[in-house]
Amino acid sequence: MDIHAGSPDVSTQPHTVPAGPGPRLAGRVALITGASRGIGAAVARAYVAEGAAVAIAHEPRPEPTEQAEKLAAELAGIGGQAIPLAADLADPQAADTLVSSTRAELGRIDVLVNNAAASSRGAWHQLTVDQWDHVYQVNLRGSWLLTRAAYPDLRDSGHGCVINVTSVMVETGQAGSVHYTASKAGIIGLTRALAREMGGEAIRVNAVMPGAIRTESEVDIAPDANAVMDTILPVQSLKRRGYAADLTGAFVFLASDESSFITGQVINVDGGWVHY
Repeated sequence: MDIHAGSPDVSTQPHTVPAGPGPRLAGRVALITGASRGIGAAVARAYVAEGAAVAIAHEPRPEPTEQAEKLAAELAGIGGQAIPLAADLADPQAADTLVSSTRAELGRIDVLVNNAAASSRGAWHQLTVDQWDHVYQVNLRGSWLLTRAAYPDLRDSGHGCVINVTSVMVETGQAGSVHYTASKAGIIGLTRALAREMGGEAIRVNAVMPGAIRTESEVDIAPDANAVMDTILPVQSLKRRGYAADLTGAFVFLASDESSFITGQVINVDGGWVHY
């Protein structure tokens, strides 16, 4: 069997959302971080398709700014409501600014997706303190601060939910990114603790655990798609690459009333890489 057949690179993947039973997120407002491309952008498209208004949070650099503006225009062109918002989540003030800007432009926040992540590669004993701190500032502290800033809105929503993004690397323990892996393990602890803390106020907190997903970020790191497939497909149960659109069903489900009795959980979307 040719495992490479029918597995185009990320740039050839259509930006489509499978038809669902109806607008499951109609009238809701979602703030999605790291949404200028990759998984975050796919979630923004899926949420708009389900009737939500979305804030597309992105890094305050020229390329992600351009990408976020283009995505917002694309979604507006199909009748959606979307705004781009620049923020550096390493700055502890950014969370309050993002939340207040979303509220001012779109209204009360119902769904928070903590997707933004910083990462770098290196042997564990060669990482600098600055590298370690930056990853934690964005990935773990940023998720906590955004949840804290959005808490009044989530509490008053009636549909309030937080969806954090962890990584299959927590389960596989791959070398070369110990700070990233540790931060993503922390996301699971954050998810479970916040689910306990906020469950009494009907706010749900869950996490999505992506596996090896062929996003623009992976292309930047590993441009040879076939070489990555040769490594990834043997460890997956499903013998094809995963793409950002493969995750959107989990994010829509967790944001909708279909998951109204689900909290504190981690949903793996990894093609059957990790089996519990």
